[in-house]
Amino acid sequence: SCLTNLKNQSLHGTSPVTTFGPKACMLQNPLAVMHIQDPASQRLTWNKPPKSVLVIKKIQDASLLQPFKELCVFLTEKNMIVYVERKVLADPVIQADESFAAVIQKFCTFREDLNDISNRVDFIICLGGDGTLLYASSLFQKSVPPVMSFHLGSLGFLTPFNFDTYQSQVTQIIEGNAAIILRSRLRVVKESREKNARVDKKGIIMTNGDSEGSRKAMQYQVLNEVVVDRGPFSYLSNVDLFLDGHLITTVQGDGVIVSTPTGSTAYAVAAGASMIHPNVPAIMITPICPHSLSFRPIVVPAGVELKIMLSRDSRNTAWVSFDGRKRQEICHGDNITITTSCFPVPSICFQDPVNDWFESLAQCLHWNVRKKQNYLSSKEDVF
Repeated sequence: SCLTNLKNQSLHGTSPVTTFGPKACMLQNPLAVMHIQDPASQRLTWNKPPKSVLVIKKIQDASLLQPFKELCVFLTEKNMIVYVERKVLADPVIQADESFAAVIQKFCTFREDLNDISNRVDFIICLGGDGTLLYASSLFQKSVPPVMSFHLGSLGFLTPFNFDTYQSQVTQIIEGNAAIILRSRLRVVKESREKNARVDKKGIIMTNGDSEGSRKAMQYQVLNEVVVDRGPFSYLSNVDLFLDGHLITTVQGDGVIVSTPTGSTAYAVAAGASMIHPNVPAIMITPICPHSLSFRPIVVPAGVELKIMLSRDSRNTAWVSFDGRKRQEICHGDNITITTSCFPVPSICFQDPVNDWFESLAQCLHWNVRKKQNYLSSKEDVF
């Protein structure tokens, strides 16, 4: 069976699905070679005209209330079904606005932990910073509808649209006239040993374990990174890193970051990693403050399977988080399996995947910003 799995495995990773939500899909390019499309040719198209939209607003930000209201009024005037989280409408300022009450009554509301809207939403509009896109990704554990992100937060590396011309831009999306970039995600399964465990009705997978107890498995779709760190302990974290079943190294330091190309410009770049364009099929492994002068960040093919476990001689446990959320402890006997997901996030571009990325590098991270060297005139001595 192992040989069969190796034969079926591709170093390029799983082919991403090209249908996004109920009605959107990627326009196929007949000139594509080996089914690999030029990033600049990835275009959004609709099987049927979109009728529903999910609006995600950054919570507890008063500056977003007016843009949120304007956008919702515009969408309802276009006869779109608007989905909004209940906690967004719980804002006292929104509830006190009598002129907005008639619009609120047309909304479809949901709760993150109770309602599944994966087959109801045709596309998503995010108002806020990069965190709103990460949150939108977490709401969809399988196919993700196209996401349009407006830069109304602090950094805005993943949010290319300005809100000033939102009406024409949203209209273009509804008409299916837009470029998209497929941001790969990580499929993460955390297995932990739990004594006297019972089957959970909320989707926790339970399997019979050994005499020490049952095993509980939780699955996550991660857009940026998986971070394993030493938590509150003063000792070094000591975790083993496996690649396709082979132990490749033991991480001794503050922790390790496993990130997507999209996540390479987040925590990973702050820890000294290189920046990878989101269209590159890869997984980045970055140590956090390793106690070694030779432990550099590495890039591995998207098709590999990574596994992280506590070392047997580790002095303490470790902690893990997924896109900065769901933080939990890793104990001896637990393991974290990471592969590239076949469900990417189709992010709508302002121009195209290449120009948008370099624009974000320049505007948000000030990449290669330097005062230019003065011109050397012919009269001046070269030496």
